[in-house]
Amino acid sequence: MQEDEVSAKPETPRQTTIYDIARQVGLSASTVSAVLNGNWKSRRISEKTAERIRLVADRQGFALNQQARALRRQRSNLIGMIMPKYDNRYFSSIAEQFEHRARIRGLFPIITCTSRDPELELQAARTLLSYKVDCVIATGATNPDLISDICRASGVLNYNLDLPGSRAPSVISDNYGGALVLTSRVLAACAAEAGRPEPLAFIGGRSTDHNTLERLRAFRDAHAQAGIAPREDMILTTGYAAERAEQAVTQLAAAMPTLPAGVFVNSTSALEGVMRWLRTHHPEATIPHIGSFDWDPFAALIDSRILMARQDVETMLDILFDMMAERAQDRHCTEVPVRQIAAASED
Repeated sequence: MQEDEVSAKPETPRQTTIYDIARQVGLSASTVSAVLNGNWKSRRISEKTAERIRLVADRQGFALNQQARALRRQRSNLIGMIMPKYDNRYFSSIAEQFEHRARIRGLFPIITCTSRDPELELQAARTLLSYKVDCVIATGATNPDLISDICRASGVLNYNLDLPGSRAPSVISDNYGGALVLTSRVLAACAAEAGRPEPLAFIGGRSTDHNTLERLRAFRDAHAQAGIAPREDMILTTGYAAERAEQAVTQLAAAMPTLPAGVFVNSTSALEGVMRWLRTHHPEATIPHIGSFDWDPFAALIDSRILMARQDVETMLDILFDMMAERAQDRHCTEVPVRQIAAASED
């Protein structure tokens, strides 16, 4: 074959390295590496310097080889969270603060919403593991122990948030303590108005999950402390969705001559359904005294007769990230006290 018949291979352009960027900005390779890896704050590198390095890296089309980096360090710096819903202040706050805490630690958060579907939860866990995440957080999972089994088989850290499991460390609210105070205050408000204690209705939640069971236990104990028995026909654990809560109030209204003087509502999503029914069917009437186990600032625009229990998301996540940093493995369940219980207008 003659030389002119040989087609020359195009030259592959040399990829930009950290050392190339370091030379251009006049800084050390370790400084450039810290910025591109997201660890510049811990190295006390100024934000101005970090931005200058990132601009040069972007112009050069530089991207970290995350897979190679993970192989070298055996860590990807990816952390995953499985989330049941985004539709209330509690879960959206968890998502937002989880992302913030992850990023200031040089980690990249991945959050996926599974709509309380157990099959989707397992699929999400397997997908997160396929991305080589360093840790999986199961938030409000319907079956956290199955997720723990999958993570353990892959050698990946796993923690439970909001709902506990038996096979991984868990961080949850003190559901019993918060619900006991909340129920007692609603009972007292009803008694002060009517001159005698009256049983409350309980609407929302799932009768099989830990949080609802603990809140129901407190609900019954608060009634006992007030010297009355709860009515089992007024305990309607129909789920957390607003539509189901609205249907529960419809069922309650059909079975009783008048609505109960007070209602324990088991989430702000359920509260939406309760308020929708009240505003549709009795728009001019005074609403019952309501205790909501969840908080939303917009409730202040609804009525001052609503008491709200605000869960301490900040402390829960601080504990969670401390566990992750220590790579804690004990299967202890940490319960965080509810931050406050106040009327919407008092918040």
